[in-house]
Amino acid sequence: MLLSQSAFGEACGVGKNSQINYESEKRSPDSSYLIAAAELGADILYILTGERSAKSLPGLVSMPSFDDPSDFAPIRVYDAELAAGDGATNGDAAMIGHLAFRRDWLKRLGVSASAAIIARARGDSMAPTFHDGDVVLIDQGRAQPPAKPRAPEDQRAPAIYAILDDGQARIKRLAFATSDTLAVLSDNPIFPPEFRPLQSLTILGQVMWWGHTNHS
Repeated sequence: MLLSQSAFGEACGVGKNSQINYESEKRSPDSSYLIAAAELGADILYILTGERSAKSLPGLVSMPSFDDPSDFAPIRVYDAELAAGDGATNGDAAMIGHLAFRRDWLKRLGVSASAAIIARARGDSMAPTFHDGDVVLIDQGRAQPPAKPRAPEDQRAPAIYAILDDGQARIKRLAFATSDTLAVLSDNPIFPPEFRPLQSLTILGQVMWWGHTNHS
């Protein structure tokens, strides 16, 4: 079934202008729109990211799992960028919509929907983990640094955090270098480690999930 922009938007409960804004990525659809679009047979993953691979968005709403809307939690999306590089200034970033995630998936991550937000990564210092423009899910309930320095034999990659570093929003791995100094680490090897006094960073939350954005 082929529908015009006006007809598709109307079937999903929005006007033509909103439909155009969704398609041009000026705004993000809310959970009610996504549920209606799924009922029309739309590829929800493609609507959200431009990618058709289900592997790119684990846990997000997907066909045909809309039997009960209460199974999904709306996560706030902010018009904010977190630099995977030198830093980004967002000021008072506005909330621009919601994305709907499965509640059972959030529970497995240990993330409360009320504490979670979505923003975008910018830059290449965290490549190949993040691509420029990727969406990231941040758990603001985990706004504390790693509990303690790791043992030398622990080879796991440090956790990734959204941080404010001298007023600049960034996404980096954090690990203790000393008892009161954090190493700010990039995944891209051309970016050297940085070191900050523990008290100089504001930790906004831990990055719990990210989804690659299709630029082709």
